Amino acid sequence: MAALVETFREMQFDTKIAIVLDGQLAVWQKANVTAFLMSGIAGTDAALVGEPYLDGSGNRYLPMCRQPIMVYAADGAGLRRAYERAMARDVERLAIFTHDLFATPHDEANRDAVASVPAADLEFAGIALHADRKTVDKVLDKLRPHP
Repeated sequence: MAALVETFREMQFDTKIAIVLDGQLAVWQKANVTAFLMSGIAGTDAALVGEPYLDGSGNRYLPMCRQPIMVYAADGAGLRRAYERAMARDVERLAIFTHDLFATPHDEANRDAVASVPAADLEFAGIALHADRKTVDKVLDKLRPHP
């Protein structure tokens, strides 16, 4: 894992995509939260997505993001700190997934669940952000990649 992280650091991208997960989530919840958060990031910037893939037999597959996505783990306080730092730095491309969303049945209910809670009281299962590399690094200061 350390070699992979170092390889990502060596790649030169002006921006960085990062996801921070509640380290206490069950594995299925981590996968679910990651997928939802990443859909918010990729779905709002077509330039992040590359070209479709073709295999040697000519089968076509959907495109994926052009750059690495770093995944971090944190406790509730670490998630809150990252969120507050992102807000203080005016990170415009920020996605959130609260613990309440595990109990909602559809997209409209998800938005209602978030809208009913003041920002200071949101309990994050995860957040994702896409911004300038230096900004993301400052927001995630002291967090470590997910093991």
